[in-house]
Amino acid sequence: MDYLEIYNKIKEKLEITTDSIGATFPYTTTNGRYEDFAFNDDIYWWTNGFYPGILWNLYQDTKNEKYKKIAEECEKKLDDALFGFFDIHHDVGFMWLLSAVADYKLTGSIEAKRRGLIAANYLMGRFNVNGNYIRAWNGDAVGVVIIDSMMNIPLLSWASKETGDPRFDALARRHADTINKYYFDEEGASAHICVFDAESGKFIKKVAGQGYSDTSAWSRGQSWAVYGFTLAYLNLGDEKYLERAKKSAKFFMSKIDESKIPDSDFRAPKEPVKKDASAGAVTACGLLELAKIVPENEKAWYIESADKLLCGLVENSDFSQDEQSILQNCSLQYHGENQLHCSLIYGDYFLIEALQKRLGLDVKSFWK
Repeated sequence: MDYLEIYNKIKEKLEITTDSIGATFPYTTTNGRYEDFAFNDDIYWWTNGFYPGILWNLYQDTKNEKYKKIAEECEKKLDDALFGFFDIHHDVGFMWLLSAVADYKLTGSIEAKRRGLIAANYLMGRFNVNGNYIRAWNGDAVGVVIIDSMMNIPLLSWASKETGDPRFDALARRHADTINKYYFDEEGASAHICVFDAESGKFIKKVAGQGYSDTSAWSRGQSWAVYGFTLAYLNLGDEKYLERAKKSAKFFMSKIDESKIPDSDFRAPKEPVKKDASAGAVTACGLLELAKIVPENEKAWYIESADKLLCGLVENSDFSQDEQSILQNCSLQYHGENQLHCSLIYGDYFLIEALQKRLGLDVKSFWK
């Protein structure tokens, strides 16, 4: 497959679609067009950092000032969430690592650095010392933790490096250790949600969340485990995180069929068919990072596995101007018919990141 040709098609498309999308927060499409997910005052929505992340990745590759300008406008709009505070949640990493921290890494902006550090302190403030975990949502979900949270660890590690304060990394390690201990079964499958007693810290149960059942294997949860533990290893340096990432990758790839697109849940009934291309995009990024750090005799498997997923992703992409999104056939969750086989902004983000990695482009990673 000619990855450069595919990547150039995406750049040609985004050169046009970013003009019409502007400084908004795309999430999913309606009639081929991304809706601004802040239109209903949901500026706190967890995916609101992915479009700025796309823009910053494009900017550092192309040096097109348009992308920088739009990303900076989005970052300023996110201040309504950053300083609104009350609906802040565990996904501040997704929101500000890909917007403010990306900005700081590429431009040196002190305002962007300040935003990133505020977000990191918010995340640290959600740490439950009784159970050694970062709580997920708000309200009465005081003991709820989700596998997605592994992707927020890089924000804490970045803050540790920037401030010289080891507390951020220390909490990141404790959280990753808790996930590593409780989430995985013998085959290597991860739960989406685990529930703990917030007072005692005692583990209570696993919950299906966006997967098929409490004992199933929601594919995007598996992808967060692959990439999340890879990044935990790169940021924190503990070999057990690398081993967990590798085991998660082996499990994930063992479930990929001839379509090359992951099932929405690997342990769900075969009918009806429900796919999630976004899980493949996230995992491809993790596999390509793993290929850089595993022993030489293991590298080929990770690259070949990433290529297999990328082939399926390209086959499920729209490079035309008729559709603002790129990656099709994504699913938010297994249950919920209006959230299946749709477009999701993070599918586009991780597809672009994976292609940049596969091409070996000289772009900074915002995750490490």
